[in-house]
Amino acid sequence: MNDSIVGTGAITRAELTSQPEIWQQALDLAERHRALLPAAGEKVLIVGCGTSYYIGDSYAYLRNDAGLGRTRAAIPSELDWIDDDEHIVVISRSGTTQDVVDLVERYGATHRITAILGDTDTPLGRLCTDRTVHLDFADEKSIVQTRFATTVLTTLRASIDQVPATLVDDARTALAETLPTDPEHVQHIVFLGHRWTNGLAQEAALKVRESAGFWTEAYSMWEYQHGPISCAGPNTLVWFLGEAPDVIADDVRSTGAAVYVNDLDPQANLPLAHRLAVDLAALRGRNPDTPPFLNRSVLVTD
Repeated sequence: MNDSIVGTGAITRAELTSQPEIWQQALDLAERHRALLPAAGEKVLIVGCGTSYYIGDSYAYLRNDAGLGRTRAAIPSELDWIDDDEHIVVISRSGTTQDVVDLVERYGATHRITAILGDTDTPLGRLCTDRTVHLDFADEKSIVQTRFATTVLTTLRASIDQVPATLVDDARTALAETLPTDPEHVQHIVFLGHRWTNGLAQEAALKVRESAGFWTEAYSMWEYQHGPISCAGPNTLVWFLGEAPDVIADDVRSTGAAVYVNDLDPQANLPLAHRLAVDLAALRGRNPDTPPFLNRSVLVTD
């Protein structure tokens, strides 16, 4: 590794490398959390902003595909309807995101609401006292979320029996593997997902953007050839989170771009993407612990 990278983003590095152990803690608490999270047959609305929305979208696909009840993810500022019988699940590391707080205040008296939080001594923690999944052990000091988001996903997957036995070991592998590309030479990264991994692709791209200010995109893999592939070229990395059908991978290679896919659980690709994001940030002179223009919580006002 380039010596200039060592020591940069130390907080983020420590947090992202703790993910296997933190995920195991979440799995050890799975039964306690399951009692609060949606049961089979319930209609579910999962609400969050940014990273929290992408994690919620992944869970929604998994729950729908498992036949456990209609599930949808939404950004609160774009939400225009809520069914009377929806179980609302809100995700917030900080517990202070204003548009999420507003939604809970509005529907708290009429709906079952469960909050997944990193900090309960917050407005959301006080609003959802009796129905909080408290993941304080996964909370972070870095502005950029890594382990909190993936621990939320681990918790949600465990609640619907969608965690493979290999997940924690796959995370350890992701922390030890060679990076998919040389950070010094890549100029463009595209993450591709399908159904539940679409949210993972969006989250991976967001991490690279936030940490490194880097040209990064994310798409459903079956949409990639419908226009976005025209930006691919010799300095592009196209990273599949899950399968890489030949019909798409071959077209990507024809542009001169590199194709990357591995056998890890798609969620375990996030720690690998986190590592790449931090190294790219260092090369670009950015500190991923405190990226420019970002705060731990966005307080939206009209």
